[in-house]
Amino acid sequence: MSKDEQVEAMLVQKHQLKSSEHKLSELDNALNLLSSSQDSNLDTLESMLSDMDRLLGQHGFEFADSEENCISLELEEYCSVSIDDITPITPEISALSEIDFNRGMDWQEYSNAVRGYASSNDINLSVDPFNELMSPIQRINFEKRIKSEFSLKNAQCDKYDYMIAGTCGLIGGLIDVFFVGLPGEGKLTKFTDDAVDGAVETFAKVCGWKEGREGSDPTASAIGFLERNFKVNYDHRHGVDVDGLFNMSTKNHHIKNLGHSPDLIGLFFSILGQFTNTAHFVDGGKVISVDTENFELKGANFVAKIFSGFVNWLGHLFSDVAGSSGATGRGSGIPIPFFSLFQFMDFGEFGQHRQTFAQVAVQVFEKGYDFRHGLAMAIPVMITELLTRLMWVVKQRGYHNKPWKDCIPTASNPELRRMLFVAHGSLCLIDGSDAALRSGGDMVQFLLRTNLIGWVRFGHLGLKEVYVWYNSGHIDADAVDEFLDAEYEKMLKL
Repeated sequence: MSKDEQVEAMLVQKHQLKSSEHKLSELDNALNLLSSSQDSNLDTLESMLSDMDRLLGQHGFEFADSEENCISLELEEYCSVSIDDITPITPEISALSEIDFNRGMDWQEYSNAVRGYASSNDINLSVDPFNELMSPIQRINFEKRIKSEFSLKNAQCDKYDYMIAGTCGLIGGLIDVFFVGLPGEGKLTKFTDDAVDGAVETFAKVCGWKEGREGSDPTASAIGFLERNFKVNYDHRHGVDVDGLFNMSTKNHHIKNLGHSPDLIGLFFSILGQFTNTAHFVDGGKVISVDTENFELKGANFVAKIFSGFVNWLGHLFSDVAGSSGATGRGSGIPIPFFSLFQFMDFGEFGQHRQTFAQVAVQVFEKGYDFRHGLAMAIPVMITELLTRLMWVVKQRGYHNKPWKDCIPTASNPELRRMLFVAHGSLCLIDGSDAALRSGGDMVQFLLRTNLIGWVRFGHLGLKEVYVWYNSGHIDADAVDEFLDAEYEKMLKL
């Protein structure tokens, strides 16, 4: 059943409905005409009876068998009209045309019957269904709803909205400056380091780890357990492991090897490498493929092997996210999602050694700018986001006196979208200023102090603001999807 066939059926049904309404109007007119004729005949009959009574009284008519009593000429002429001379009013009403339909036919047979009906009744099936199926009032109401609920609108923020957003961004920026700082030094980074250690131990327990010996480091024991049980063929650690094709060490092999990236790119190259016995690295802005020893995935079929490759990838990431089992100190974790792509930006000259941006990104990772530090940077960004949304709800409810159902902080609201943009912009302004002042012009130090998560969120909101400004008045696909999802949920509940 295609959408075109459904539209054709609806157009034909609309024609049948109009024809039925027109036929009902004909029947109503005919009934009114018959009723009017009946009333006229009744009046005439009553008049005739009255005249007859008068004439009978004038001539002394009596019903008796006497030749002297006869009907006068006037009365005879009055009663000479025959019933056959009266022409009845019988308006002709044609029958409605109908679709050849029966309960045993399938959709295709019904669709063919619909097309046959349309052909015999000169129905154009290529017209715009909205103009044809909806009445003018329905179209006007529909257009108003689309414009008010599903179109992109520029924000109409007042001064209080901007003040609230700026304050929320200021709070997030100060938290970032004083509690995140450099990798491994800020209080939030130490907090996320401990949280990741706990997550690694929990994952290891789920996989069968029985904790380490008394007095030993439980995290290192859990990492060792995961390293033994989730081995992969692409875990090269030194340049000599890849025949000296490029420089690599234990500090940067997690960023240079694409299979260690905790994102879709890492998953793709991990499974590809496990299937083809290869490892894929990035150096000098290019992908380098290296053959590895034979590696056989478990599983009786292709789907099972894919699942086995995914489990290996995930388990190996958990073994590396908190550093290796033999690392001293904090250890080298895994990159922030998509951070490995910075290695393809092999351009520019930074610092006294004229390094490219790709080389700078690798050095930043070597100094601890990893997934754990990314979690720490996400905390002030999340606080800014939640605080701005909360204050927007408070203002809508307390200042504008809107009902609670209109105070839901959805991203489709233009004022909230603008406030989030301003709030995260304020956070990034403070973060960037702090990084510029403390780095002293050193690009590595500048990036180490930069909140990448905050800048990504700010950039995403900025692109959205530009898009809305350029496409103001057009359909908001996100709002439509959100509405359809809500309606679908209602249908499922029913």
